[in-house]
Order: sequence, then structure tokens, then C-alpha cells
Amino acid sequence: MLAELSPKLIAEVQRAAKLLATKSRICVLTGAGVSAESGIPTFRDKQTGLWQHYRAEDLATPTAFERDPKLVWSWYQWRRQLVHDKTPNPAHLALAEWQQDAKKNKQSFTLITQNVDDLHEQAGSTVTHLHGHLWRNRCHDCGTPFQNEVAAWDSSKEAINFDDELVTCQHCDGYIRPDIVWFGEALPGQAWQTAEDAAANCEVFISVGTSSLVYPAAGLAHLAKQNGAKLIEINPDPTPNTIVDITLAVKAGVVMPLLLQQVIALS
Repeated sequence: MLAELSPKLIAEVQRAAKLLATKSRICVLTGAGVSAESGIPTFRDKQTGLWQHYRAEDLATPTAFERDPKLVWSWYQWRRQLVHDKTPNPAHLALAEWQQDAKKNKQSFTLITQNVDDLHEQAGSTVTHLHGHLWRNRCHDCGTPFQNEVAAWDSSKEAINFDDELVTCQHCDGYIRPDIVWFGEALPGQAWQTAEDAAANCEVFISVGTSSLVYPAAGLAHLAKQNGAKLIEINPDPTPNTIVDITLAVKAGVVMPLLLQQVIALS
């Protein structure tokens, strides 16, 4: 399978594998590029259909929800319909296999994601979500988690209600919203602490399918570097980043299974 890649890329994959095979503390951060390979539009993609006249950045804010909760809720219900039938791609599956292999070998493998879908969970991974969960809801006013009769994030997703009628909280009558971190909101404290600890203590930090430009998540790579970790970036469009040690400029779904295969062979 390595023959499908260019000689230069093959050499970089092998260099990355040799590095990883000697380390026992790995931290991985995934971004929109990984989910895009499963057919999930990225946040920067142009809106389609009824939503083509709106910018995602103008809808995913507390102010937008407070101004027009029906509009924002309808948009998220539409987004849920777009992604509910999407399945993990080879990158998700390789990361899940790698995490499970690390656990058996008593190694540390922390997976962190900026994505709000559940494709990592579907693949079998344990993952820390920095930006929330598309399939969970909570009250905008009091923060109480809201659970439908059928849990929307259940892997079957067979009975999800995509109705765009607003739902109110049974505790305070506030409007129910997606449990997602919007622009202007803080990241969940426990998730961020987990991410910081993993980045600060890892020996290798791997950035997969993310531009490394969205803070504070982008700061994790710098934190890892400051604490002596080597940095690997997997992205078809690498970011101009002088702190990266190894760049694999190819889709994650192509290279992740190959990289894992090489690491296992060398371990």
C-alpha cells in the first residue's frame, strides 16, 4: 500500500513510524478534515439550500440564539440531518485500533477532537470533545442536560426527531440548544484540562485534519513542543508552521492505516 504514495511521502511515513514506535505517550488532535472524508461538510464550507444566505459564523453564537432561537435550532436540526447517516472512514478506524492497541500495551494514547460528530465513538474510540457534541442538547439558560425519549447520540439514530420546533427546559422553561461550544463561549473545563495534561505530558503530538489555526485548541501543539514533544502534522494542505517536525501532506484516511501498520510492525 505504501507504493501508492510518492517516494518522499513514503520516507516521511517511515520516519514518523520509527519515531512513534519508540514512544509510549501519544496525544492526537483531530479536526474537520477527518470528518470531511466521511462526507461531513466543514464549518468553512459554503452553506447550501435554504441556508446559503447565512454564514455559519453568524448562526453559531449565543447572541444569534437569543435573538432568533428558532432560526438557530432549525439550522442545527438541518445539520443533524446532513450527518446522521455518515460513518467512520479509515482514519477513524485506524485511530481506534491504535488506541486499543496502546491500551493493551499499557501505553498512553489520548485522542482529542475539535469535531462535534460522533464518528470517533462509532469507530470504537474514547475521545475528548473540545467543542461539544452535536447529538446532545442542554438548556441555554440553566445548562441542564436535555434528553429526548430516544437519545439522539445513540449509535442507531433510527428514531431521531428532526422537527425544528423549539423545546423548553422542564426545570426553568429556557430554550433547549445543542450542547456545542459556540463562538464567544469557553471550552468545557474538564475536557480542556484533559487536553492540556495530555499535550504537556506526551512524547509525540499528532495533529490530524486540522489547520492548527483555531485557538485555544491550536495552542496544544505549542504546549507539547514546549515540553519536549515531537510534532507530526497530517493534512493535505499543511499549515505554515515552523514547529512541526514531520509533515504528512495527504488525507488522513489514506495515511493513517499505513502509519499504524508501520508502527505495529516496528514495535
